[in-house]
Parts: sequence; structure tokens; C-alpha cells
Amino acid sequence: MLHYIVNPGILINELVLGQRVPNEIYFEQVADTQLMERQYIKCRHCETMRDGRTWSSQHNTAFKNWFGLYCPSCEGVIPCLRNATAWLILAVTYPLWFWWIDKWKNNWLAKQPARYKNIDVQEITVSKTNWVKAGIIYGSIMFILMTFLFPLVMGEAITLKSILIAIPVWAIAGLLFVLLLKWWMGKRIKSGIN
Repeated sequence: MLHYIVNPGILINELVLGQRVPNEIYFEQVADTQLMERQYIKCRHCETMRDGRTWSSQHNTAFKNWFGLYCPSCEGVIPCLRNATAWLILAVTYPLWFWWIDKWKNNWLAKQPARYKNIDVQEITVSKTNWVKAGIIYGSIMFILMTFLFPLVMGEAITLKSILIAIPVWAIAGLLFVLLLKWWMGKRIKSGIN
């Protein structure tokens, strides 16, 4: 959660993609169950404990959560963490968008019930996630940001050499990142926990 708040790169996830992390996540202490299958998110409006896999890319609900996580039980919005950089950008640009925020939120809320129909969280497991695809996507996004956008913002030159070096670096980094994520999300707790 601290990583989500302080990492400036999360700005893209939050403001562009609408990928959010709830304020509170609960983990069931069940032996021999993957971390991904043990996380629950509590709706503060209806007190329902929702399986964390409700908001997943397999159901197309992991993104487009700009206003928070939608609760299919009560149609409320579960509060989420705010990335510090995203908060700063929103604070500075507030005079440009605050006029339309209520309209945007109402339009967003009207579209949510259709997104959450027929969700079966039991079908989502670490083994069914396409980790190679996720690594390629992550590596590609980082390649574009760090090779083209970051130097452009910093006023640095973009050279063929820097591009050729960045291709294998971000391909490997993307795959290593998702392998670490796969290991973490598939982590099981040892049996014998009381």
C-alpha cells in the first residue's frame, strides 16, 4: 500500500487506467490457499465482504475504477488509496475539472451494474493468469515511458543506442516483475496456523 501511495508511476494506473487499491484489504488465514484467493474487501456501506477477485482483468473490472471500487451488493463506492503524485496533479488541475465531476461520477455509476453481472470469482486463479502477456505489457509500457516520455520531459536526447539498450532491459524487467508478482500472489501460508 505504501508503494501505491509513493510511486509516481502509479499516476498512470490511477488517473488514466482507473486501477485502484482499496483503503482496507483483509486476508483470510487459510492454509494451502493462494494469496490471491484469500483477499477480501469490505464495503463500508453494506458491510459485505467481497472477494478481491471481483475486481480483476479477467472480468474487465480491474480498470475504469476512477471513483473507487464499485460494490455490486449495494451499488456504493468503496474508498481507495490515493497516489501522492495523482493527488498533486488533481489538486493543481482542480479548477479545470471540478465543474463536471458530479456528472462524470453519475455516468460512471450508471454503467457499473452491467460490468458486474455474471462474475464468478472462483474461476480466477494464479495458474489461469497469462503472466507472460502481463510481463510483455508491463515491459512495453515502461519501455515507452522511460525511453521516450521521460527523456522528452527531462529535455534529454533520445538516441538509437538508448532505444536498443532499453528493449532488452525492459523486456527482462517486465518478465521479472510479473514472475515476482506470480510468486507473491501464489504464495501459500504454511499449514498448522490456528
